[in-house]
This record gives sequence, structure tokens and C-alpha cells, in this order.
Amino acid sequence: MEWQPDEQGLQQVLQLLKDSQSPDTATQRAVQEKLEQLNQFPDFNNYLIFVLTSLKSEDEPTRSLSGLILKNNVKAHYQNFPPNVADFIKRECLNNIGDPSPLIRATIGILITTIASKGELQTWPELLPQLCNLLNSEDYNTCEGSFGALQKICEDSSELLDSDALNRPLNIMIPKFLQFFKHCSPKIRSHAIACVNQFIIGRAQALMDNIDTFIESLFALAGDEDSEVRKNVCRALVMLLEVRIDRLIPHMHSIIQYMLQRTQDPDENVALEACEFWLTLAEQPICKEALSGHLVQLIPILVNGMKYSEIDIILLKGDVEEDETIPDSEQDIKPRFHKSRTVTLQHEGGEGEEGEDIDEDEDDDDDTLSDWNLRKCSAAALDVLANVFREELLPHLLPLLKGLLFHPDWVIKESGILVLGAIAEGCMQGMVPYLPELIPHLIQCLCDKKALVRSIACWTLSRYAHWVVSQPPDAHLKPLMTELLKRILDGNKRVQEAACSAFATLEEEACTELVPYLSFILDTLVFAFGKYQHKNLLILYDAIGTLADSVGHHLNQPMYSQQPDQYEAPDKDFMIVALDLLSGLAEGLGGHVDTLVARSNIMTLLFQCMQDTMPEVRQSSFALLGDLTKACFPHVKPCIAEFMPILGTNLNPEFISVCNNATWAIGEICMQMGVEMQPYIAMVLNQLVEIINRPNTPKTLLENTAITIGRLGYVCPQEVAPMLPQFIRPWCTSLRNIRDNEEKDSAFRGICMMIGVNPGGVVQDFIFFCDAVASWVNPKDDLRDMFYKLFGIKSLSL
Repeated sequence: MEWQPDEQGLQQVLQLLKDSQSPDTATQRAVQEKLEQLNQFPDFNNYLIFVLTSLKSEDEPTRSLSGLILKNNVKAHYQNFPPNVADFIKRECLNNIGDPSPLIRATIGILITTIASKGELQTWPELLPQLCNLLNSEDYNTCEGSFGALQKICEDSSELLDSDALNRPLNIMIPKFLQFFKHCSPKIRSHAIACVNQFIIGRAQALMDNIDTFIESLFALAGDEDSEVRKNVCRALVMLLEVRIDRLIPHMHSIIQYMLQRTQDPDENVALEACEFWLTLAEQPICKEALSGHLVQLIPILVNGMKYSEIDIILLKGDVEEDETIPDSEQDIKPRFHKSRTVTLQHEGGEGEEGEDIDEDEDDDDDTLSDWNLRKCSAAALDVLANVFREELLPHLLPLLKGLLFHPDWVIKESGILVLGAIAEGCMQGMVPYLPELIPHLIQCLCDKKALVRSIACWTLSRYAHWVVSQPPDAHLKPLMTELLKRILDGNKRVQEAACSAFATLEEEACTELVPYLSFILDTLVFAFGKYQHKNLLILYDAIGTLADSVGHHLNQPMYSQQPDQYEAPDKDFMIVALDLLSGLAEGLGGHVDTLVARSNIMTLLFQCMQDTMPEVRQSSFALLGDLTKACFPHVKPCIAEFMPILGTNLNPEFISVCNNATWAIGEICMQMGVEMQPYIAMVLNQLVEIINRPNTPKTLLENTAITIGRLGYVCPQEVAPMLPQFIRPWCTSLRNIRDNEEKDSAFRGICMMIGVNPGGVVQDFIFFCDAVASWVNPKDDLRDMFYKLFGIKSLSL
């Protein structure tokens, strides 16, 4: 019998759906608890699909929400659904894919795709044939709903659809989709192209077999009035340029003419897709030959696309000049932890403290608008084309540039400065005669009243830093440096960011040329610490680190003599910034930091900071201790007896980052101390073993703890080896996924030495040790020998 809802149960589910739309936090919490309770009953999912597909009396948002909760349940628990529940959901989805409401159709499509992505394409054999069959329906809603679901399946499972696992359904699907390129509904035409587009980059055989029909069908849609269709046509041609340029070459002239039109499309999404064509074409060997005759049309179009749109200016708060006192919003600041010295920083992809993914900030002229847009794409296209055509580009550009750079409208002037920066790499030789006049003009633009002009001038000047440094210093370097330092202290955060990045580039190019100005530079950078909000402090650190790399030992010259009695006790934020700055200097200067440390009372101050009540201060203190240990251990060694008990008491996983940095510092100290580490083993070993055995410890801390235990065992194997059985298994599982590096090397040497002392300690978990050893790609020869000897020990002990 077909499942029917119980009226009381249905009312309960409906009330839950209503409550879940409440903005009240307490109500939301109650909804979450109720959801967890209801998920214990498998037929709760029957109620959810019933509300979505059959309860037409309810409003659409409630029905759609029911479907989205079901989708989340499918994602989390589908393998636990009883077969009759799973079958009921699948049947209801297919029976209602043509719901009159676009929102409900789309929700059902998402649900179908989510079920399919749980490995169900193989066990739901009727899904693809039924969806393809429903495309023939005379009812528009059914056809559109089925196509919507198919498009999502093609996006999520393109490889599987082109595999033998499903008997290559694409052989039927691709010709079917191509028939709908001529459909009277633009929405259906758009779905059809989007479906086929999923198989271009993978060169699906079924598509390659129909490639000529596909290209002819695309050409037939070139004049389509619907912007979504035009966008998908452009996207298809860009991808075909990458994978089947041979089929496009005979039509290249007309394709280029079409793309010139589309790059100026009134719909910016279409223009952006078309603009990608120039980027892709620039990478093809035929680029120069194909585009030479079209540059006269293309260059003005790209230059025009480089202007900020009105929406860009609104999003970038282009009318706000001074915002330095406005605190960064949480959205502005990516999740960040003060520097934790962990092996995972060199680990695949790099992860943050709690397993947060770290995104590299785009080194970009306007990276807070990090969405790819027409302005960025046009600039990137001009950049790559400048590298293809070199000086041949300039006759088309120079007449335009003059009008742009001196234009009274700041938006046009700003785009001209961006153009100048975009061509810097490719057209440098041809630009040299104009630079003595242009560079002073750009330096003047650093003082423009519009912040967005000042920030782009910073970026463009950094692109010409190499030329600036090659001239006599007084000609351009000195005025540029003076103005850039002023911009580092600008009242606008975007300009501060652009100036810091540009200054870092200038430092790399100028190196010791900056030495005469060091006092002035350091004054500015130190002043900026007190002025910047959180986000820009990161870029400031980078500028200081680059300065240390660029001028090296010249930073060791005494610059200031300060009277401590004239200053109040520092506030905690400033202490953290100062500790992190010293860490950066120790890391950048390496051994050169020795004389700076010798002439300072840094070790006394560090001793105080390590005992501060604020965890963030202790965290940065231990990072600095580790860096100084690596850079100038003779200055650290006399303090070890005082420092080690403090490190031991901070091995408290309640404060993950503090614990992490203390663990890392202990590992670095023990590598320097060698056997002299013996008196301190008891202060730290029990806590480290406890941490590595804790459930739910962040991966970063586990890896760090394992490395430090290994290093302790390396220098004092007799003291650490008796505890082998208590940590060997989590030790092995923690280090099996990290890359070969020095830390891993020292840790594995330590574990081998401990097994040598206490072979019985590894017997129970020997398989885990084998697995960890197998994670090495290229161990050093002597470490490999240690592994071989140990496997001999194992066979004897059995």
C-alpha cells in the first residue's frame, strides 16, 4: 500500500517548518534539537517529501524548505534510509518533476541530484531514461523540470556519465540534448547547451562523435535574443578553443567577429564569458596569426571593459575616502590565528589551526572584490595579449592611453592607470621611452583625491619598479618611495593595502638601494602598526618580512635609543604585534639577528610575556622563542632552566594555539640541546602523551605533538622509550599524512631510536608503524637504513 501521512504527524512537521523560518535564535536552537529527534524515525523523510511534492495547499517557501531539509538528510544519512523510504522519495521526485512552480521544480531537481551523487546513479537505473523520456513531454513544466535535473546531474557526475559503469548513457543523451538547441523556449535551449557544455573539457567520446553537429548548432544560436543562451554559447566556444581548436580554425574569422560583439554585450555576464575567449586564445599557438588583423577593434573593447562599473563602485564604497577608523567587519577578515609554527604550514594545501582552509589572498589590484568580473577579465586578457604581441600592441594603445590618463572623469582616468599596469610586463621595452614622463605622472596620481585612483596607482607603479630601480635613485626611486610611504599611512584602508603590497615589490627590486632610507622606512612601518585595522596588519607583516629579506644585516644598525620611563605599559594588542614582528625579523634575518639580540634585553622581556595572563600574548611569545632558538640559540640557552617549566605548564589543549606553539618551541629547543635536554623530559612528556591520545584534537596539534615526542626520543631515547606503548599508535596515524621534510625526518629518527631501546613497546601496534614508514616518499639513506634494521628487529622479536 502507498504510504500516507498521519494527520497529527503532518501538523507536527508543518509546525517545525514554520518555526525554522523564525529569526529568533532560541527558536532556531529548538528546531535543530527537534530535527535531530525526528531524524531517529525513518518515515520523517516521507513526511518531508510529501510536503514538498503533494501538499499543494501549503505556500511554496514552506514546501521548498521541506525539500531542502530532506536534501540535507539525504546528504548525511541516506545510507541508513530503509529501502521503502528511499523508493518512495525517488518515485515522488520523478512523478512531480513537472510541478507548476519553478521553485518546487528546482528543489526537486536538487534533491534528485543529491540522491544521484550518493552513488545512486548505478542503483537507480530508471532515473536517466525517465528524465530523458520526460523531455518529450508536451507540458512545458515537465520538460523544463526534467532538463533542470539533468543539467545538475551532468554538472555533478560528468565523468560517471561517460564511463562503462553506466553503459555510456551519453551515447543517447548527447544527440537528444542537441535536438533541443532549436526548442521554442529559451530556458530549454539554455538547459540543453549547459548540459552539453559539461562534457567539452573532458572530451567525452559521445560529444566528439557529434562535434560538427554541436558546432553548427552553436553557430545557429549566435543571434539568439536570450542572454542566458548567448552566455552558454560563448562558454561553449571558449572551451572548444581549448580542446577542439582544429574544428574552429576554418570559422575563426567569424567567431572572432562574434566574440568582439559579445564582449560588448549589454548583459555583463555574457560579456564576461565572451571576454574569456581572448584569454584562452592568447594561450594558443595560432593567436598571433588569428588576431593580428583584429587588434584595431579588440584593444578599445578591452580597454573599455576595464572601467569600474557602477555596481563595482558601490560595492567598493568608491565614495568613501577615509575609513581607517572604521573597524574591519568580520566578513573583511578571513579566519586567522596568530602565527602557529606547525609542520602543517608546509602541508598539502596548508591548513589553519582548527582545520580551516587558508585561502591565499589574490595578489590583485582590487582583491576585496574577489569575484571574477569583466574589469578583471579584460585586464588579464590585455596582460596576456601584451605578452604575445609585445610592442606591436602599442600603436593601438598609445593614442587611447593619452586620453585616458589625463581624463577629468576619475573612473576613466583610473582605467587608464590600470591599462598601463596591465601592459607593463609584455610591452616594457616599447614603453621605456615614455616612462620618464609617465612615472612622475603616476607618482602624482598617488596624491589623487579619489582613493580608488590612489590605490590603482600603487599597483601600476609596482609593475614598473624594476625600471625605476635601474635609474639614478634621485630621479624616480626617492620620490616614489617617499609618496608610497605616505600612502602606507593613507586614511583609506584599500590604499593602505595597495601601498604595502607595492612597497613590498619595490623592496624586492631595490634591495640594498633602500639602506640610506631605512630609518625613514622603519619609522613609517612602526607608525602604521598603531594605525592599521586587523586585515591590513597581515600585509604590513609581509612588507616588513620582505624588508628584512631585502636589506639583510643592514637592519642590525642601531637606530633608536628609547627612554622606557616615558612610555606607559604597552597594551596587549601592541605586545602581540611587536612579538610577531620580532618573529618575522628572526625568521627573515636568521643568524644575522644575533647581534641585535645580544644588544637587547629581549630574553628578559620574553620571560615576562611567556607568563602573561592573555593567551594570545603567550602564543606569540612561544612562536618567538622557537624562532630565536633556530636563529641564535646561544642567547636562549642560559634561560632554558627558567623557560622549560613555563612551556610545560602551557601544554594545555584548552588553548589550542598556545599549546601548539609551546609544543613546537619544545621540539626546536630539544634539537639544539641534545642530551642536555634530559633534566627537562619529565616536565613535558606526560602532557604530550596525554595530548596525542585525546579524542577530537585538531590535526595540526596532533602532528606537532608527534614531531616533538619524536624529537625528545631522538635526543634522549632512554628516557622516552619506556612510554612507547602509550603513544606509538596515535603517533603513527598523526604523521602518516605529512610531506617529507626536516621535522618529519628528525621525528622518525627519534622513533627508530626508541624502538631500538624498547622493541617490545611497538609489537602490538607494529602494523601502524609499517603504515607510517610507508608514507615516506624519499627518506635520506641513513634513515632508510634505520627502517631496514628495525624490520629485522621485528622479525627477531616474533
